[in-house]
Amino acid sequence: MNFQIRQAVKANVQGQSADELENVVEDAIKRGEEHLLPGLGVFLEAWWNHADQQKRQNFMQDLAKAMA
Repeated sequence: MNFQIRQAVKANVQGQSADELENVVEDAIKRGEEHLLPGLGVFLEAWWNHADQQKRQNFMQDLAKAMA
C-alpha cells in the first residue's frame, strides 16, 4: 500500500463521527470488494497507532479467535 492511499482514505473520512465511520466499515465489509481492503487497512493502522498496549493485546486475542 503506498502513501497516497493512506492520505486519500484519511482525507475522505476526516471529520466523520464514530457512527459515520462505523457505517463506512460495515459497508466495506458488506460489499466484500477486494479494492476496499486497503482502506480498512488504513483504519486499522490509525487505530493501532493510537491504541495502548492493553488494547492491542485484547485486539490480537480477539483476532486470533476470529481467525481460528
